[in-house]
Amino acid sequence: MSIDASSQPIRTHFVDIRTVSVPVADQDRAVSFYVDTFGFEKRMDAELAPGFRWVEVAAPGATTSLALVAGQPGVDTGIRLTTSDAQADHAALRGAGVEVDDLLLWDGVPPMFSFRDLDGNTLYVVQED
Repeated sequence: MSIDASSQPIRTHFVDIRTVSVPVADQDRAVSFYVDTFGFEKRMDAELAPGFRWVEVAAPGATTSLALVAGQPGVDTGIRLTTSDAQADHAALRGAGVEVDDLLLWDGVPPMFSFRDLDGNTLYVVQED
C-alpha cells in the first residue's frame, strides 16, 4: 500500500496509546520482574491461541500497558516511563540489582536514565515536569 503524502490528511478518532510490546524470552520471569521490581500490576494474561499467550502489565493507574510477548529480546524499546522522582527510582533500581545507566542531570532537561530488563531490553525513565 502506498500513501500519497500530498493528499488530504486522514482524520482519525485515536485518543490514546493502549499497549506497547516488549519482547521477552520467558513471560513468567518477565511478569515477575515488572510486577515485583517495579510494582506494576498484571492486567491481562490469556492464551489467545494454542501456544500464543498475551500478557500485559502496567504502572498502577496508567493508560498505557506493556505487552510482554514471546520474541527475540535484547532490543532498545524506545519506551519512556515517567516518574515523579528519577533520582530515587535510579537508586532503588540499582539497589535491587537492575542494570541501570548513569542518572543524567542536564540543565533545562528533566532528570533521566536508562535501564535493562532481565532480557536485556533497554527502557528509559524520565522525571515528569
